[in-house]
Amino acid sequence: MNLTDRFRHFLACYARKDLPGISRMLADSVSLRDWNISVQGRADVEQATSANFAAARSIDIDVLTVYESPYAVAGELRIVVDGQTELFVVDVIQFDPHGQVTAIRSYKGRAD
Repeated sequence: MNLTDRFRHFLACYARKDLPGISRMLADSVSLRDWNISVQGRADVEQATSANFAAARSIDIDVLTVYESPYAVAGELRIVVDGQTELFVVDVIQFDPHGQVTAIRSYKGRAD
């Protein structure tokens, strides 16, 4: 599986709220940073992800654009939470040589 496929798989797990699927992809030293939080380590990333899942009934993710580099993938995303809250986000996911996620960075944009 190439990195773009891993990126898309990660997002598919996120949209399904599949915490075990996401957890299997995380390196122990993974970090997560977005416009609300910054956490370090698998347990804290899992906890933050679980809290996001609990706060949403549904999560739909459309991948608009993807850019791949040797150890990272960036994607422009349209995310709809609970069928009504629309977010435009750029996710940058960094991978180690084994394909495990080492960093997740999310940047919120604007619809216009």
